[in-house]
Amino acid sequence: MTKFLVLYKSDQSAREQMAQSSPEDMAAGMRAWMDWAARAGDALVDLGSPLGPGSVNADGGIGGFSILQAESGESVQAVLKDHPHTESGGTIEVYEFLAMPGM
Repeated sequence: MTKFLVLYKSDQSAREQMAQSSPEDMAAGMRAWMDWAARAGDALVDLGSPLGPGSVNADGGIGGFSILQAESGESVQAVLKDHPHTESGGTIEVYEFLAMPGM
């Protein structure tokens, strides 16, 4: 199995989104994420976390991450189908973890 870094991107930071959401909206959002996590099953290695602002040269559009594992990039795309982040207008970037040379 290969691991993949999943980056959640949006025009609005995670901090801004949380600050502007009502408690009910936040609860509904978390339910959607937990439902997706249940569907992802064993492919989900780490649900991840929302992220604050990045450091120098960081892309400010990254609002969070997850780590998935799958046999292929196509398998990861299937796990990400109907993801709550894209359903709410965000975009997702996926990066394959490569083996460390000599390890």
